[in-house]
Parts: sequence; C-alpha cells; structure tokens
Amino acid sequence: MLRNKEPRTVVTFRTTTDAMRAEAAARTHGLDGRLIPVPREITAGCGLAWSAPVHAEEALRALYEAEHIGFQEIHRLTI
Repeated sequence: MLRNKEPRTVVTFRTTTDAMRAEAAARTHGLDGRLIPVPREITAGCGLAWSAPVHAEEALRALYEAEHIGFQEIHRLTI
C-alpha cells in the first residue's frame, strides 16, 4: 500500500550517535517523529535523519539546543 506524501521536517545528523540521542530525546519529550534513511534529495554524514511533522521544527530546535544534540541541517521535504 502506498502512503500519501506529505510535507515533513527532516533533520540530518553528522553522526549516528547524534541521531540516536535525538531520537531518545524526542521520545522522552513526547515529540512525534521517527528515524529514517536520509532521503535521496539531501545528503548527511551518518545516513540517518529524523522525520517529524512540519509544525515540530521549532520544538526540535529548542530540544536539540537544550540537550546539546548536534545536527547537520533541517529541511522541509515532501516525503
């Protein structure tokens, strides 16, 4: 079954450790999203990205800053 494509906030990371820390922090703070392979349209150091609803971008930025989680870039993609 094909999923409908929708706009998403996609966060890339330089290291797998950063991606795993970001996932754990998001789950702890109840933020919606999941780890995905980096979409073909973009590149990232570790090959993992966090995909979340578009409205979660500011909450993710604040969380990463508060938890000192390094990220590479934040993109808006339709995936």
